[in-house]
Amino acid sequence: MKNIYLDNIKLVIFDVDGTLYDQSKLRKKMLVELIRYYILRPWKFKDLLIVYHFRKEREKKAGQQIDNLQEEQYNWCATKINLPVSRIKEVVNKWIFNFPIKYLKESTYPGVNSFFSKLEQNGILTAIYSDYDSKLKLESMNLAAALLVSSTDENINAMKPLPNGLNYILSKLNIVDKNKCLFIGDRQELDGLCAEQAGIPFLLVDKEQAKDNFYKSLSNKLA
Repeated sequence: MKNIYLDNIKLVIFDVDGTLYDQSKLRKKMLVELIRYYILRPWKFKDLLIVYHFRKEREKKAGQQIDNLQEEQYNWCATKINLPVSRIKEVVNKWIFNFPIKYLKESTYPGVNSFFSKLEQNGILTAIYSDYDSKLKLESMNLAAALLVSSTDENINAMKPLPNGLNYILSKLNIVDKNKCLFIGDRQELDGLCAEQAGIPFLLVDKEQAKDNFYKSLSNKLA
């Protein structure tokens, strides 16, 4: 881990997926559940295409600003596989937004909760910036932040690595000196570039180290 000095930080912003929890562990659980569910319901196999293309079409739009992104993300998928938007929403809500919730607590990286607590104890604000809505995810991990922002929020409507979400957070929390802010994420090509375009320091999560002592080490810097 590179040297990060937290004694002068006023705000730490976190990505969520792959940053606060072990995404590979969660995806393994999801794969098992998908197989169990659809092996008994082969007539619903198109649901798997929905899950795949919903994610894929979103990834293709990285770095774009899109009016009404919240709705458009479903339209992209519906057009791709020629299914009604209502069906897309039903499947996406089931497998992408709701399914992970019950497994997030056990998939949370060690030390995340204590790091959030340490930040609060030291008077450092926390915020969330994710490409997906994160309210239920934070609640399931027993985490709280001063501000939760998603790329699909109506006042953002922009996909990472555009810095709209980070700039909005800085504005809402009245952070003028960007060097007193830190963005923590797990993807250099999205989170890292997003931080660079916003002009704020960035810390890349080492996913292997995060399974052990990444967040514990950060907490020690605040001890």
